[in-house]
Amino acid sequence: VQLQASGGGLVQTGGSLRLSCVASGRTFSGYNIGWFRQAPGKEREFVAAISWSGSNTFYAEPAKGRFTISRDDAKNTVYLEMNSLNPEDTAAYYCAAGLFGNSRYFAQSNMYNYWGQGTQVTVSS
Repeated sequence: VQLQASGGGLVQTGGSLRLSCVASGRTFSGYNIGWFRQAPGKEREFVAAISWSGSNTFYAEPAKGRFTISRDDAKNTVYLEMNSLNPEDTAAYYCAAGLFGNSRYFAQSNMYNYWGQGTQVTVSS
């Protein structure tokens, strides 16, 4: 599975962005999809994830109430809608796909097998 993340950009505090993660090579139907981010000088951190069925979603605390993850398997695309952005959200955002069945693994980057190249999100104050 090849993943392509897009939708990043420069936005002011309080603004919104919608990131997309498109799969190619093979369908990612059946894969759990996660979004992670990495700011300069910091470790990669979990942002949000959605189960292969779309019935379960998971969010890191900073994302709860502001970000929404969704998937459209017909388009081989997962979205991350981000609202009320602040400078602490500035990072490169990566999508990843993984096959695992336990919900405890959604936030663990090492459980994901395939990664996209990242899209930069910059929030100005």
